Amino acid sequence: MADIDVNPELVKKIVKQVLTQSANSSSNGNKKIFAFSIRKDEEPYVKEWSDEHPNVEVEYTSELLTPETAKKAKGADGVVVYQQLDYTADTLQALADEGITKMSLRNVGVDNIDMTKAKELGFEITNVPVYSPNAIAEHAAIQTARILRQTKVLDEKIANGDLRWAPTIGREVRDQTVGVIGTGHIGQVYMQIMEGFGAKVIAYDPFENPELKKQGYYVDSLDDLYAQADVISLHVPATKENFHMINRESIAKMKDNVVIVNCSRGALVDTDAVIEGLDSGKIFGFVMDTYEDEVGIFNEDWRGKEFPDKRLKDLIDRSNVLVTPHTAFYTTHAVRNMVLKAFDNNCKLINGQKADTPVKVG
Repeated sequence: MADIDVNPELVKKIVKQVLTQSANSSSNGNKKIFAFSIRKDEEPYVKEWSDEHPNVEVEYTSELLTPETAKKAKGADGVVVYQQLDYTADTLQALADEGITKMSLRNVGVDNIDMTKAKELGFEITNVPVYSPNAIAEHAAIQTARILRQTKVLDEKIANGDLRWAPTIGREVRDQTVGVIGTGHIGQVYMQIMEGFGAKVIAYDPFENPELKKQGYYVDSLDDLYAQADVISLHVPATKENFHMINRESIAKMKDNVVIVNCSRGALVDTDAVIEGLDSGKIFGFVMDTYEDEVGIFNEDWRGKEFPDKRLKDLIDRSNVLVTPHTAFYTTHAVRNMVLKAFDNNCKLINGQKADTPVKVG
């Protein structure tokens, strides 16, 4: 029999993985899921899922997943996380060092994950692409109507004792042509709400929905939408192709007094270009629930502290800009779905089953 070359380093690596995976089963033989950044409003749904799955041990922390906190998941078979920090190569490596390569996000976006490293380490990843389209679409629609009726201006006037009407005159939603970019689940609900107000709705999506196409919603190009729409609402993911799709050039193609609504991803909008449009009067109003530099700023309490972003502070202070800190999704209905679906996904992963909503890694 011919001699077989043995790579001792490879053998050590395989033995380490086997021993780690063996240690990752809890003492009673059950599987274990560890969840990071669980908020108080999510705790009831974590308990609900845990009660319905007595054969899975569930532990969690309110801390975010970082290279340092990854050690808290020691002994777990999988982790449930939420997109708030970047999951860097170091973070993923820290999980892998604990024998954990099955990760389920409670949100849609995966652009914060180092996918090259994830692929190298053999990660399996899931997300929750649909948890409540209505939550985000409703928020976008409400804020759109508020901008058109200048409610922020009126609120400020009334708070200061100025109860005069002029010059704060509103625009009716039904008089607007509303352009929707992206006609997935959220975009379609937003379209329905705007039509409920009586607005004319047009749309653009490189991946056209056959039923919407049949009904004649689609224009031929983004330039067509820019030229026709009084309100432009974004409902697309953050991809390389969509980065800063709202920029100086695209704004120049829009109608005067346009309203721009971004309740999708901050990276879709060149913030400086929008500020220029607001300053010049080209843009009537701006709705922003997401911001390209929001990490480390949103979901923090800045009362009594120096605000870290002068550009964002400028936008917050403007009477024709409505800023919310990435809270369009934040409803009881949506949060429950995000938690339950993420745990369902992770449970399937750790049991060697096909998850409902896997993410392509790499």
